[in-house]
Amino acid sequence: EGLSEMTFAGALGNRRFRYFYDEDGFCISSDADFVITGTVYPQENKPEGPFGDHLGYYSLVHPFPLMKVHKVYHRKNPIWSFTVVGRPPQEDTSFGALIHEITGSALPKEIPGLHEVNAVDAAGVHPLLFAIGSERYTPYLKERKPQEILTIANHILGKNQLSLAKYLFICAKEDDPSINTHDIGRFLMHVLERIDLTRDLHFYTKTTIDTLDYTGGGLNSGSKVAIVAAGDKKRELWREIPEGFALPRPFDPFKLAIPGVLTVEGSSFKSEAETESEVQLLNDHLKNQDLNGLPLIILCDDAGFTAENINNLVWITFTRSNPSHDIHGIDSFIEHKHWGCKGPMIIDARKKPHHAPELIKDPAVEKRVDQLGEKGGSLYGII
Repeated sequence: EGLSEMTFAGALGNRRFRYFYDEDGFCISSDADFVITGTVYPQENKPEGPFGDHLGYYSLVHPFPLMKVHKVYHRKNPIWSFTVVGRPPQEDTSFGALIHEITGSALPKEIPGLHEVNAVDAAGVHPLLFAIGSERYTPYLKERKPQEILTIANHILGKNQLSLAKYLFICAKEDDPSINTHDIGRFLMHVLERIDLTRDLHFYTKTTIDTLDYTGGGLNSGSKVAIVAAGDKKRELWREIPEGFALPRPFDPFKLAIPGVLTVEGSSFKSEAETESEVQLLNDHLKNQDLNGLPLIILCDDAGFTAENINNLVWITFTRSNPSHDIHGIDSFIEHKHWGCKGPMIIDARKKPHHAPELIKDPAVEKRVDQLGEKGGSLYGII
C-alpha cells in the first residue's frame, strides 16, 4: 500500500515500466495484455456484489465507484487472466506467497526487533497474523514477560495493510530460536504454552478491519486483539481430554483440535444476551476445575469439522469472530480497564446473523470445468 503500480511493475519485471500515451492522453502499458481506459466521477457509484472473496464467503452488496469506459486495448494474441476465489488455498494463496517472498526480508528492517511476520493464508490472510520479535527489555530480571514484543505488536498493527488484521499472535524468538510463523500448529502451541491470560491480551476496539470481513459492526469496522507471549513455559497443554471431563448441555460434542485447544459445539447463535448466558453456564461449570492445560476453547457450529485439521481450525475461528464481541473467558475480570481471565479463553466462532454467507463449491460446476480439460475439451493440455 502506498507504492505506485508502475513502481511495483518495474520492481517485479526488473526493468523500467514501458508505456506510451494514446490520442486521448491516457498512459498505456506497452506490455499489458489488456488496457481499459475510462473516467471516474466523484459520488457516481453503483451497487457491486455479491462476489466470492478470499476469506471464503460471499461479500455483500455495497456502492462502489463507477468507471465510464472510453476504449479497450489489447496486444496481439492476448492472455485473459482469471482466477478462482474462495476459501484458501485459492486466489490469495499465490499472491500472498509472492508478497511474502518480496517483502519478507524488508519488514524486519523497517520494524526494529521484528524477525518475521506471516499473514496466515489458511485463515483468509487478513484476519490472522503470526509474528516473532525480540524481547530484550530488562534481561537481568529472572522472570521474563512481554514488553518489547508488545511495542512491536503496536508497530505491526499500525503498518499499511497489516493494520487490517484482527488477531495478532506474537512471541519472543529468545524462547525458541527454531520457531517459525509458517508452522501454524506448532506456533499456536508455543504461544499457548507461555501465555498469561490475566495479562497478555491487549484489545483495540471500534477500529478498522478488512472491507471483506463482516464480523464487525459495519463495513470496515471491528476490533483487534494482540496476543503476546514471552518467557518460560507455564503449562503442559492437554494432549488428550482427561477422563471424567464433561460440559453441561447444550455444549456437546467437543473435541481436542490440537494440544490445548478444545472445539465445543453449541446451539446456534441467537443474540449477544443469549451468548452471555451460555458463557455464564460454562463459567459456573468450569471455574473451579484445574484447566491450566486448556488455555483456549472454540465455541463453534460443528466441533468435528473445526477440529478435523489445522486449516479448518484457523479458518473457522478467525473468520467468524470479532475479538471485542466474541472473546470471553472463564473467571474473567476487568482491572483498571484491562480485561483478562483466570481460566480458559473462549472464542465464539459460531455464524452470526450479520455474517456474509459461506462460499460453497458446486460439485456439478466443478465437474463441468474438469471436463473442459479432458481429451477433446477446449482446455485440454491447459488445465
